[in-house]
Amino acid sequence: MVPVKAMLPHRADAAAPQYSRAQLCDWVLDARRQTFDLVSDLSAAQLTAPRMEIVNPPLWEIGHVAWFQEKWVLRHACGQATIRPDADLLFDSAEVAHDSRWELPLSNPDEMLDYARTVRDRVFEALDAQGDPPAPQLAYFVLLTVFHEDMHTEAFTYTRQTLGYSAPRLNVPRAEPSIAGPLPGDVSIPGGIFHLGATPEEPFVFDNEKWAHPVEVRPFAMARAPVTQGEFLGFVEDGGYTRESVWTPHGWEWRSASGAAWPLYWRRSSNGQWVRRHFDQWVPLEAHHPMIHVNWYEADAYCRWAGRRMPTEFEWEAAAAGVPANGNLSALKRRFPWGNEPAFESANVDWKYMGCADVAAFSGGDSAFGCRQMIGNVWEWTDSVFLPYPGFTADAYREYSEPWFDTHMVLRGGCWATRGRLLRNTWRNFFRPERRDIFAGFRTCAPLD
Repeated sequence: MVPVKAMLPHRADAAAPQYSRAQLCDWVLDARRQTFDLVSDLSAAQLTAPRMEIVNPPLWEIGHVAWFQEKWVLRHACGQATIRPDADLLFDSAEVAHDSRWELPLSNPDEMLDYARTVRDRVFEALDAQGDPPAPQLAYFVLLTVFHEDMHTEAFTYTRQTLGYSAPRLNVPRAEPSIAGPLPGDVSIPGGIFHLGATPEEPFVFDNEKWAHPVEVRPFAMARAPVTQGEFLGFVEDGGYTRESVWTPHGWEWRSASGAAWPLYWRRSSNGQWVRRHFDQWVPLEAHHPMIHVNWYEADAYCRWAGRRMPTEFEWEAAAAGVPANGNLSALKRRFPWGNEPAFESANVDWKYMGCADVAAFSGGDSAFGCRQMIGNVWEWTDSVFLPYPGFTADAYREYSEPWFDTHMVLRGGCWATRGRLLRNTWRNFFRPERRDIFAGFRTCAPLD
């Protein structure tokens, strides 16, 4: 077996001791608990789910997250034998074609959950055997698998939305959203040399964040808040979906082929008012909530209609992480919009409201320039194609980034169903531009001169 240390990203040896055995065990337990809770009320038929390109069968996905942890922690980092001899044939997403996942001889739900519990418990045993703090290579792969599972618990959440299942019942701290209203206007971001990406001081990064490199940022103006449902309704009612002139050629091709005439999950009620589907419930549009479930093409068309544009990802990161200095961007960066500490009470993450909050909420999370909710509430599309940073080298989990370069668009910031521990200003999400099912919205910039 290739020595694990040789396959680690640059920062792993310095970073991993920051995580104690107790914290790693707590996160493994918490991530697996959320997986279980997100499927606990689903019937056998719901766990299979209809065959769709944009979802996985939930039963398969349970096995996949357990397999991923077994592969990287138990087999790769610890050199243990496989728990299930058929695991690679069933759950390796890089090898098992998407459409075939409905045809696999999967165990029944109880056996699948038992497999996930067995993997979890053996990870606890591996951490206990290492002492405190765990060896850096083991800590790194435990973190990798926790964060991977965090991404899948978000995917479980939007799968429930896609399929019209009820909202999940999770044992997480909940809060009632306050009525905060809109947040109009732009903020000015100065120009300068900005270092895009993560630095080696970051405790854990994915390969597509490495490493910080200089980019030139021209001064620009960015909206303080994401586009709201009320604002997007103006585009809809002005015939935005029928005006070819505001769509790119690819966007118009998508709109024509899909037949989209308004946003996904919207419809007019019998009294002529617009409503939207939130899981299995139809609710009135929330005028001051961010627009959600729009794809990149829809976001771009709205911007063209409004005489605006989406930010590039380096503009987005400069607005979220940058600090002003003598009329320019400082060489310093913040880890989070509000500062360097993970104060996620300043963001709508971790299923806090089981949905979005008003765009003016969470004033404590403002960036140095006054942009709000750059972490949480909705993912934000950017105008940037997902590309490697200079000098990119794939980490051990090679399938994470490299296969998706050039075909996906970058999103930033996280959403209400994203785990806070996963997020920072440099974190890059990426999806194909036609995806509407994810919890994504966007904010706008003033046009360039």
